[in-house]
Amino acid sequence: MYLSRFLSLHALWVTVSSVMQHYPSVWGHYDVCKTQIYTEEGKVWDYMACQPEARDMIKYVKVTLDPPDITCGDPPETFCAMGNPYMCNNECDASTQELAHPPELMFDLEGRHPSTFWQSTTWKDYPKPLHVNITLSWNKTIELTDNIVITFESGRPDQMILEKSLDYGRTWQPYQYYATDCLDAFHMDPKSVRDLSQHTVLEIICTEEYSTGYMTNSKIIHFEIKDRFAFFAGPRLHNMASLYGQLDTTKKLRDFFTITDLRIRLLRPGTGEIYVDEQHLARYFYAISDIRVYGRCKCNLHATGCKEENKRLLCECEHNTTGPDCGKCKKNYQGRPWSPGSYLPIPKGTANICIPSISSIGTNVCDNELLHCQNGGTCINNVRCQCPPAYTGILCEKLKCERDPGGCSQNSGQGPVSHGPLLLLTALLGATGLCIC
Repeated sequence: MYLSRFLSLHALWVTVSSVMQHYPSVWGHYDVCKTQIYTEEGKVWDYMACQPEARDMIKYVKVTLDPPDITCGDPPETFCAMGNPYMCNNECDASTQELAHPPELMFDLEGRHPSTFWQSTTWKDYPKPLHVNITLSWNKTIELTDNIVITFESGRPDQMILEKSLDYGRTWQPYQYYATDCLDAFHMDPKSVRDLSQHTVLEIICTEEYSTGYMTNSKIIHFEIKDRFAFFAGPRLHNMASLYGQLDTTKKLRDFFTITDLRIRLLRPGTGEIYVDEQHLARYFYAISDIRVYGRCKCNLHATGCKEENKRLLCECEHNTTGPDCGKCKKNYQGRPWSPGSYLPIPKGTANICIPSISSIGTNVCDNELLHCQNGGTCINNVRCQCPPAYTGILCEKLKCERDPGGCSQNSGQGPVSHGPLLLLTALLGATGLCIC
């Protein structure tokens, strides 16, 4: 019996000790929105900036093709295999599963496995341009955290533009241009991310690094997120505090990595040659086996969770905020204007919580079940404890004489101080029917 009580006491004390831990041992990822701490006024919540973990955003994407009938196979047609452009006996047939290449194969679990890929019709209408728009929509604001990677099975296109939208596809801005000849295609001098700096990181460039026609070992196109992060966080991204500081103070920088939609504009298929071979137009088409987009739900630093509900991502808002992006204060918590959280000061930021409206009643401070007023105090309307003359604190747990220069003397006639952890332990013991004898 005594052993059982001892083990119960030990478990309760472990619980109390865990509550008393002010902060987790590791900081810097903004993965906690609040924690309980003890102050001179008793146990209170300490709020901090927080954000969801990064994840594979392709799991939640909706894809749209323009023109809608650009996918091969209806009617069936033959095309030339990559790597041997004169062997044109491959067939695309939408009515046969083994020969179909629908858009969802850009996102299937096989990833870069070349047996599954989306494919366009061939360039049979040359010299009319073979233009395709692939739009990726999330119906949610996303913050990118890693490179965008597109894997082609047709040779990388000779001309392509990657675009972004911040308003759910109503307007678009270029992210990056890709071409075998930037000057000829887009009237831009060729550059790479390595040519940029902290001061020019937002520059929209045209790169020739990822346009090499039919080279079988060159399938991948990147949009380099991490290389741009590295201008602030260092080559191995060890100094994330510096990056967070820049994102916090430079709105244009943070918006640069924020999207609601992406659009891949395919403007000219990979030819590998100066001139198009009009006798073998079945050589030219687009085929994509994999698209990778990693990021996190944008919750304005007011949430660590993001859930899928009715096929839509929603932030699990804290700090008395609400909305898909935690972009407004909850009802009765509009005592000051809504504001996003802040990464600063490093490492736990500023929560900028929404506070109760003047006309609303706040959260219970005391009640007659768990939050007892101590030392003879009386709970008034669940919002405050009316303390006896000698006591103070949220729950009347402190002696007023503690604030005097001489402290509490033995002759003061006032009882001993009731400390926060002991009060909590006593409450827990009472709930289990145990006592300290």
